[in-house]
Amino acid sequence: MAAFCLFVIGIIGFFAFLPIFSTAQLHSVSASQSLNHNQTLVSPGRRFELGFFSPGSSKNQYLGIWCNIPDKTVVWVANRVNPINDSPGLLTINSAGDLLLLSHDNRTVIWSLNLTKQVESPPILLLLDSGNLVLGHDRDINSGIYLWQSFDYPTDTLLPGMKLGWDLKTGHNRVVTSWKSPDDPAPGDFSWDLDLTNYPQSIMRKGSEKYYRGGPWNGIGFSGVPALKPNPVFNIIFVSNADEVYYTYELRNKSEFSRIVVNQSNYKGQHYQWREESSGWVMFAEFPRESCDNYRTCGINGNCNPGGIPFCQCFKGFEPKSLESWNQLNWSEGCVRRKPLDCKNGDGFITFSGLKVPDTTNSYLNTALDLKECGELCLRNCSCMAYTSSNISGEGSGCAMWFHDLIDIRQFLSGGQDLYVRVSASEIEGKTWPKVRKSIIISCAVAVAVAILVAAYCIHKIRTKEVEKKGVNLEIDESNQGRTDDMDLPLFDLATIVNATDNFSIDNKLGEGGFGPVYKGRLLDGQEIAVKRLSRSSRQGLVEFKNEVKLIAKLQHRNLVKLLGCCVQGDDTMLVYEYMPNKSLDFFIFDEKGGKLLDWSKRYQIICGIARGLLYLHQDSRLRIIHRDLKASNVLLDEEMRPKISDFGMARTFGGDQTEGNTNRVVGTYGYMAPEYAIDGQFSIKSDVFSFGILLLEIISGQKNRGFYHQHQGFNLIGHAWRLWKEGKPLELIDPLLGESCVVSEVTRFIHISLLCVQQHPEDRPTMSSVVLMLSGESDLPEPNQPGFLLGMSKISYQAKSTSTNIDSSSTNEVTITLLEAR
Repeated sequence: MAAFCLFVIGIIGFFAFLPIFSTAQLHSVSASQSLNHNQTLVSPGRRFELGFFSPGSSKNQYLGIWCNIPDKTVVWVANRVNPINDSPGLLTINSAGDLLLLSHDNRTVIWSLNLTKQVESPPILLLLDSGNLVLGHDRDINSGIYLWQSFDYPTDTLLPGMKLGWDLKTGHNRVVTSWKSPDDPAPGDFSWDLDLTNYPQSIMRKGSEKYYRGGPWNGIGFSGVPALKPNPVFNIIFVSNADEVYYTYELRNKSEFSRIVVNQSNYKGQHYQWREESSGWVMFAEFPRESCDNYRTCGINGNCNPGGIPFCQCFKGFEPKSLESWNQLNWSEGCVRRKPLDCKNGDGFITFSGLKVPDTTNSYLNTALDLKECGELCLRNCSCMAYTSSNISGEGSGCAMWFHDLIDIRQFLSGGQDLYVRVSASEIEGKTWPKVRKSIIISCAVAVAVAILVAAYCIHKIRTKEVEKKGVNLEIDESNQGRTDDMDLPLFDLATIVNATDNFSIDNKLGEGGFGPVYKGRLLDGQEIAVKRLSRSSRQGLVEFKNEVKLIAKLQHRNLVKLLGCCVQGDDTMLVYEYMPNKSLDFFIFDEKGGKLLDWSKRYQIICGIARGLLYLHQDSRLRIIHRDLKASNVLLDEEMRPKISDFGMARTFGGDQTEGNTNRVVGTYGYMAPEYAIDGQFSIKSDVFSFGILLLEIISGQKNRGFYHQHQGFNLIGHAWRLWKEGKPLELIDPLLGESCVVSEVTRFIHISLLCVQQHPEDRPTMSSVVLMLSGESDLPEPNQPGFLLGMSKISYQAKSTSTNIDSSSTNEVTITLLEAR
């Protein structure tokens, strides 16, 4: 009887513990095996485990990896967007070597790798002690060569050895994205990645908006996280080269567990260490930690100081843009300068210490310069607003410069780095002069000014009499080397212009450019005109004005805007053009409603017209002309939507066989400028070709190169087009508004041509005569090489922005830069 009872108890015990015993642990999965819901794949040291699980209160099944410690923390999920909810799952390797997650009952594919590489022999699946799930061959895995690895596709967790950032060879971006909720591992709206600017920086985003900025790497750590400097727990590693840009970390004690997780519930990134003594995860650090960590808390040019009252403060030389809002603790509008900069007569820099450096979106990086050279370069560049050392380890090295407004700066009580901010010389201590000396100089200046005014008045009266007799005679520097050419020009008197524009009525205003407003007018004979009125505060001086008058007056081509005359009277300087009723190209291609009006046939004709106009400038006009500012807003459209290139204020002319030149004054629009021009001031017919290539991409895609950001790839428009071309998917670039009007063969050819035009090296780009032949289909096309400005300027050493010069009124998001260097 006792023996029978023991037998029954044994049977009951067996069935009671059957679920545990039936969960088998595998050490690998090969093509002849599979992993079902009763099995797990374990790493050699049993640190990590792969299997099926249901998170929280959810009944859905997911395939995931968890730390093999008591609380089984999930660190990676395969099918996070496609749960199994009808039957148990099955993981298997098919005959092609692809890894498939199937629904056990109906064998529906829930998730797969979709390998692009041909697998020669059946691979195996292993889970490494690092937590990395790898697919590969025995002979390769030990050497770290894999067909696929989970570390390249993080979910919400960054483990030691995982890379956050970019594989530049493939364009793959490793982004960490939060779970939607504790019950749902689907991607939430909180993410962490490396922003691939010219000076890469760590960014956390809420949706598509920047939420927290860790800043750029400064040789020790990320600028915005000085607490995460070298420490006894882990090593910080940052790599930036031609192949990769990424951040990772490694534990000093390999036996410990660590993880960084982005948390949707509190919108924080949290770094945890597993502590045996506390039997749980202990938070080592979190970010953002306080209000000053939140992105752009104090607006533009504001400094967030957590120890200040209030904690938003303006730098010395700056003041609140809206004092009323500032006093109400609304700092969103930020700070503005108390006194304007005066680049030509001398600005200076004030040093601010212990800072997180500004957002690097509009920055320049040159690791070859030291801090002194960096300051000298920044001082010569009127668009440069601040600079610092890009590497603060040791004595400091490298040069980082910022253009336009300074955004998202904060003060640290300890750590941080120096930032040298440009201010008016009068704001710098020690630059005030003794009163007596100052009075003498002011008196002399006043006397000189009076003398100049008297002389100017006399000259003006003399010239006015001459103008009344024989019109305007402008003296132009034809070769920019001292020769002159007198030329009589059609002259409109001021009264005629005033009457035509209804005294420059706001109702007739067509737009506002960096050189001044443009008005629509109607002459007494009924002819419609466009009047470009040079602003007195404009950077376009008399030289640029004369240059534009002379150039356009000599140009006669149906794809170039026609100059009807000019007006020079007193302080008023104006150009009178033919009126273009359909405004400029950017009004159509960058607007959903306007884009629908331009089907492929119209875009085809516009592209070919621009090309013919540019060819005329480069080859067929009496003087060889380089436009230097070709962009969508400088292409005007007549009543039949024919394109006409306009705005020749920045153009340069050459005679004979000259095709290139060099300048110390770089002008043009960021996003359209060729690399060699932006960096070294070298312009040529090939720099115009580069701009044409950008314009061609924009017309085809309906997207701006400047400001384009692909959510999953991070490329600008050039990089996005190049990636699609290399992947054999160029048609994905096409503007959806083109619809059925698109002629696939023509669009594909035009994309090919655009990539030839934007190649990195000028000698690789075709001439416009070749481009015109290519567009007509009369020429075979070579394979393009890698473009310039491929990844948000990361491939070159220049990036700049300024809203103070040449911002075209019809394209307010475009920004033109001006570089002024000492001669």
